[in-house]
Amino acid sequence: MKRTNTRAMVECALMIAAGTVLSNIKIFTMPYGGSVTLVSMLPFILVSYRHGVKWGLFTGFVNSLLQMLTGFYLPPAGTFAAVVAMVLLDYVLAFMCLGLACVFAKPFKNSKAGAAAGTAAVCVMRFLCSFLSGAMLWGSYQSYYEWAAGLSVWEYSFIYNASYMLPEMLITVAAAVLIASLAPKFFAKQ
Repeated sequence: MKRTNTRAMVECALMIAAGTVLSNIKIFTMPYGGSVTLVSMLPFILVSYRHGVKWGLFTGFVNSLLQMLTGFYLPPAGTFAAVVAMVLLDYVLAFMCLGLACVFAKPFKNSKAGAAAGTAAVCVMRFLCSFLSGAMLWGSYQSYYEWAAGLSVWEYSFIYNASYMLPEMLITVAAAVLIASLAPKFFAKQ
């Protein structure tokens, strides 16, 4: 095994541990899933910048498994297809997409602009996973909210998921830009 692979594996393991700890520091939690955390997506985004898409996707996948172990909820429609769709949208794809940050940052020469663009892009992708899952699988929870009366399931899912993903994205982008400004080598390809 090459030294670079060993270093990448160690860094990925450390980032998974950091992301797991940060995901448990919740600033705000929604009643039926979703929360604003203390930059819990940033460690996985950093793996993407430092080690590329392959390691970023792998680290996101491992994180999705850990997230399922620590907070798995069955969707209201308990069919096998609904469970598979929920696992893919709420966990696997949602966390693996964080590993694509370096792809969206590539066109930017400025490390701060690249950090902002890549981080924002993958946060939007993660939101889209939650939005689709919310509309297709979790829409029955709409009836629990008085404010959601009269909204389509798509509108409900957009508002519900944006209420925690938008602040999470803003915090994560701000942290990424701050780190890129103060310690740009954290975003440097290894």
